[in-house]
Amino acid sequence: MKKSLIIVESPAKAKTINRYLGKEYEVHASVGHIKNLPKSNLGVDIEDNYRPTFYTIEGKEDIVEKLQSIAANANKIFIATDPDREGEAIAADIAEEIEGKNSNIYRVLFHEITERGVTEAMREPQKINSNLVSSQRARRVMDRIVGYMISPFVWKTLYYGLSAGRVQSVALRLICEREEQIMNFVPTEYWSIIAEFTTSNNETFYAKLFKIDKRELIVPSKDTLEEIHHKGTGDKYYFIPSEGEAQNFISEILKQNFKITGVQKRDTRRNPAAPFITSTLQQEASRKLRLSASRTMKLAQKLYEGIDIGTEGLVGLITYMRTDSTRLSDDAVAEVREYIYNNYGKEYVPKQPNVYKKKKTSQDAHEAIRPTSIKHAPNVIKKYLDKDLFRLYELIWNRFVASQMEAAIMETTSVTVDGGKFEFRAASSVYKFRGFLQIYDDSINGDGELMEEEDAEVKDEKLPASLREGQSAGLNSVVPHRHETSPPPRFTESSLVKILEALGIGRPSTYAMIVGTIIDRKYVEQKDRKIYALSLGMEVNKLLTTHFPHIFNVKFTAKMEEELDTIASGKYSYKKVMDDFYIPFHESLEKVSKKTTAIKKSLQEETKEICELCGKPLLIKWGRNGRFMACSGYPSCKNTKPLPEDREKVQHLAGIKCELCSGEMLVRSSRFGTFLGCSNYPKCSNTKPISMGIKCPKCKKGDIIERKTKRKRTFYGCSQYPECDFASWDKPLDQPCETCGSLYVVVKYSEKRGEYLKCPACKAEMAKVESVVEAS
Repeated sequence: MKKSLIIVESPAKAKTINRYLGKEYEVHASVGHIKNLPKSNLGVDIEDNYRPTFYTIEGKEDIVEKLQSIAANANKIFIATDPDREGEAIAADIAEEIEGKNSNIYRVLFHEITERGVTEAMREPQKINSNLVSSQRARRVMDRIVGYMISPFVWKTLYYGLSAGRVQSVALRLICEREEQIMNFVPTEYWSIIAEFTTSNNETFYAKLFKIDKRELIVPSKDTLEEIHHKGTGDKYYFIPSEGEAQNFISEILKQNFKITGVQKRDTRRNPAAPFITSTLQQEASRKLRLSASRTMKLAQKLYEGIDIGTEGLVGLITYMRTDSTRLSDDAVAEVREYIYNNYGKEYVPKQPNVYKKKKTSQDAHEAIRPTSIKHAPNVIKKYLDKDLFRLYELIWNRFVASQMEAAIMETTSVTVDGGKFEFRAASSVYKFRGFLQIYDDSINGDGELMEEEDAEVKDEKLPASLREGQSAGLNSVVPHRHETSPPPRFTESSLVKILEALGIGRPSTYAMIVGTIIDRKYVEQKDRKIYALSLGMEVNKLLTTHFPHIFNVKFTAKMEEELDTIASGKYSYKKVMDDFYIPFHESLEKVSKKTTAIKKSLQEETKEICELCGKPLLIKWGRNGRFMACSGYPSCKNTKPLPEDREKVQHLAGIKCELCSGEMLVRSSRFGTFLGCSNYPKCSNTKPISMGIKCPKCKKGDIIERKTKRKRTFYGCSQYPECDFASWDKPLDQPCETCGSLYVVVKYSEKRGEYLKCPACKAEMAKVESVVEAS
């Protein structure tokens, strides 16, 4: 009897599926894509309705031949590549290669790789969805056209080897625009006033000045001030701009008699978050676990494809991880509600299951990301998972269980204290019922810190229970605090994914690669989890947005994403969507192509320095290692030198001698960063890292140096490596800890708090100190 053939992408997935099928099936893997567009040419016939030509990927010929051979002798063929557009396109490529040997081909979708998931999918075989294939092809062709046609323009105007991408360049634009906002930001000084009061029962509490003459005190951000100006509401809002004005108000406050004019108690519900979709999983894994988007997806893929958990063997632990739907199956909901009832109690189970709204753009093709079985609790299978797999699985598990629990109930008490024209307010909150917070708190990040910023001056302490309206309140002290408005925070990978999703740019399958791509191109760098636009990225972004404003545009890119979805739904054709993209793109490209030489010349900056070799002026140009000065007499004169500011940065390194040949050590650059290299290279190839001026706290011999991982992520290690293995993701500062005396502290960052210092030994935190002036 002939066996039926099941084809999947991954050998790990094949191994898991094999467990659930009888002897009448055999499972083989394509090991990812088997076809791609050519490397040497565009591979798209624009005139023939944008027809792409795909070729077998080099090295995959043997796999294709093997699949063809097995297919020829198979009863039926089931292609079970991933259940998304990418998987559908791979399925179409495989079918095209084997249909000549056996046309009895079906498509099956494994949304979870468990016995139930595999059995149900095999009961409902389908045909390959041509609309999904066309949608993926359109995305691939759009990306190829942009990369293949725009990249040469960037080469000609800056330097060879640079590239542009349809979605990545828009992400770069967002990062660069944020960088410009930060660079151009001018802080505004403002003051707050905190008072300590005593009740008639001799109980004290703190309150913050909230209104002066019925005008509410605000933080004078640019948006707030513009809104006040636009709406003409200056009579309702105010901010204290200086210490002198704050002291004047304090003088008046000290003369007033205060009493409590309002005490309010109210209950608020805090609802659980929806179970994970791809974007929210990446955001939370970054925030709570410090995992990059690409690392998160690799781990999730392993959990989906199957983990050996002892006597049960290989089991897929989570549902498919590329999804934009918060939908849950009825069976999964019933199972988790029973679990909550048995483990937390009746009061934690909502009367009706929690249902979450889906986004307008949601394809809703799959369930949310959840555990495949509630019996696989994290503590039960922890011994079978490595550290990161366990952390991610526990995160997915907790979020799923919490999503079907009751809301938390918080009682908030607020008090108003009035005296003359001054109104002070204070509030405190306590949980009456913790609900879903028993298992998952999305306001806590990976360092155990609150994401919601508390008032740094009036801590959310419990107010005295005896507070009553009409009580007198004695004024003990009044303290002014100086503040400055802060620039918008730099993006983290998590916040970038969040805004891309909100703007409708990219889809679940594309988020993970976006940051990695622009880091690899040296357009941005990641330090302490923050994304910084580099000068090359700023220049490329300026070039693209100046000359292709309608293409590398948030609205246009989001519109194209929506149109790709319409191909999948069958509403629009492949050609119609490609026309909507290509016609405006080609028009822009035609105009710019005629101006390439002029654009390149405009990017070269003249300087007042003269070439010491030939006497001609020096120009500032771009090269592989950034901007540099070059002789305008090139190619007859090839003199180059670093920019003046770059020379200043390394002045402190002048005079360092090579210990091998006594030559002068010079600052050099490579794709891994800057380093010291011998001036007698290539005769002497001695190199050494550039020290940060801090001795290694572990071995006390080496110096702390900045290093980079293979993925270009910055970390800090000992110059004596591998003899000393000290390493830190956080930047060390040569500053002792005031609490324990540790020789150094590290720079930490959170979106709400900005930069602050933390001792790696005793974990003491040292926030940026704001000036406090005691009232006289």
